[in-house]
Amino acid sequence: MRESLFGALESADALRGAAVLDLYAGSGALGLEAVSRGAASADLVEKAPRAASVVQRNAARVAKSVGRDARIDVHRTAVTAYLGARRGPFDIVFLDPPYDVSETDLAAVLELLVPCLAPEAVVIVERAGRSPQPVLPAGLVAGRSKRYGDTTLWWSSPATYEVEPEAESD
Repeated sequence: MRESLFGALESADALRGAAVLDLYAGSGALGLEAVSRGAASADLVEKAPRAASVVQRNAARVAKSVGRDARIDVHRTAVTAYLGARRGPFDIVFLDPPYDVSETDLAAVLELLVPCLAPEAVVIVERAGRSPQPVLPAGLVAGRSKRYGDTTLWWSSPATYEVEPEAESD
């Protein structure tokens, strides 16, 4: 799934110089992969102390290995608190919320995210394949979706810039 996701972002030339936000970062794999493929910066947000420590270690390794100036910041805070500070603008946003995050809570996070987006941003939500399509707030429009086994990626973008709407499934 990750290779397909980054292949799509690279073919759209979305990674080079991008400001990336990885919400519910876990190990930081998506945000750090983006930096290793040319993103200028990554903000990784993870509330769980143990996971945030892992993200911090992984971020230090990636920062050392990329061989260029790239900013990687790990934020040990709740996603809603981070977004409430109105940071950005971000060009690419990854959201991989834990299974216990409800669809209502996800919709609220997406609403907080809208003012933090660059005009041509790409927002990618990863959810269990059995989850419904995320409810998008005003300011975001649905793009394509792609299912990978038990996981679905939902793409969206700011209403001022629409990603090509194509639905795909395996």
